[in-house]
Amino acid sequence: MVYYCTIEKEGKEFIAQFPDMPNIVTCGFSHEEALTMAKEALEGCLESDISRGFSVPPPKYKKGYPITVASHIVLSLRLRELRGEQSQTDIARKLGLSYQAYQRLENPRKANPTVKTLEKIARVYGRELSIAF
Repeated sequence: MVYYCTIEKEGKEFIAQFPDMPNIVTCGFSHEEALTMAKEALEGCLESDISRGFSVPPPKYKKGYPITVASHIVLSLRLRELRGEQSQTDIARKLGLSYQAYQRLENPRKANPTVKTLEKIARVYGRELSIAF
C-alpha cells in the first residue's frame, strides 16, 4: 500500500502533505528529512486511526513522492476489510483463535502473526497467501 505525499519548500523548511490524508502535515529541514518525517507521520496516523476503529481512506492520489506503508499496518487494515460485517468473534472462531488473539491481529500496534496464522487467515477467506520480498 502506497500513499503519495507532496513536498514544498517554505522558507528554510520542506513541508510534506498527503492529499489523501489531509490531517497529516509534517516538515523537515531538508527534502530527505521531510520524506522521513512524512513516512513516520503517515504510519503513526494510520496506526492510531486503525487502532481506534476509524475508517482509513484508500490511496487515490498518484503524484508526488511514494511512501510505502509498513506491512503490519497494511495487514491490520486488510483484515478489517476482509472481515466486513462479520464479528471478530466469528472470525476468531473460524481461525481457532481466542477473540483477544484475533483482536490483536486487527490492531497494528499489537499484531505480530506467525506465517501459520497468516495461512489460516488466507484459507478462511478463500485466498492464497503469497509472500514477496
